[in-house]
This record gives sequence, structure tokens and C-alpha cells, in this order.
Amino acid sequence: MNSTINSSEIQDFVVAFEQRYARVWVNRDKKTVICELLTDYVPIEDFKIAFGQIGEIVKTGGFEKFIFDKRALRAFHQPTMEWYFIHWKKEMLEYGVKTHRKILPAEKWFEKMVQIAKNQILQTYPDNIINQLDIKYCDTIDEAISM
Repeated sequence: MNSTINSSEIQDFVVAFEQRYARVWVNRDKKTVICELLTDYVPIEDFKIAFGQIGEIVKTGGFEKFIFDKRALRAFHQPTMEWYFIHWKKEMLEYGVKTHRKILPAEKWFEKMVQIAKNQILQTYPDNIINQLDIKYCDTIDEAISM
């Protein structure tokens, strides 16, 4: 488990929880939750557990931005992305999280897989909420926090 985040990038954040697959920080003043994946692959059930915990934090109120640091990943799992995109994001939008910043692994094939999967999801779920969200890709946590 190697952290991809420098301590200076998150100096104003506190760790909300850490588990085998993810570390999560929060900053209520910045209305931001950061999730850093810690392993190259996260089984879908463990992903759902971690994001359930993140959801409980969001439900306490006051959060508007979610930063998802996926730089540790080396495997792409379509069903996990679909659940995250269609179910989790929709529920979090109900609690005020509409700004999403993502940091992808450096490998270009991963970015390509994300785009292909996103297009499939948008075709399969035409009533999705993507137009209600502000989604941008960033290279660093600092960039994601500031945008």
C-alpha cells in the first residue's frame, strides 16, 4: 500500500477512515471528501463497503466536492465503475455532492478504458445524471482541490 498523495497536498484534511483498499480524508471548511485507492485492484464488494462509508460521511451534510484518486489502480472493472457512476453518484447528488474530480493512473490505456466504459454507461442509462454534475480530470490532489 503506497500512498500517491503528498502530505502537503492534504495538510488541511483529516483522515476520516482507512481500510485495506482506501484512505479517506475530509475537510468540512472546503466541503470536500478525498478518497485515495491504495491497491492496484479493489473487489467490487469491498469497493461498495468503502463507498458506503464515504456515503455515510457525506450524509452528515455540508459536502459538495468528491475527489477520487485512482492512481494506484492497475486493473479496470466495468461493473464497479457502473455501480459507482449510476448508483453511488446519484445518491450523493441528493446530499449535495455535485463536483467530482478524478485523478487517473498515468497509463493511457486506463484513460481509454474509462472513456469506453463511460460511453457504454451513458448509452445503457440514458436517464443518467451526468448533466447535473461537474466532472473534471486532474493530475494532482492540489489541482483537484483548487478546481
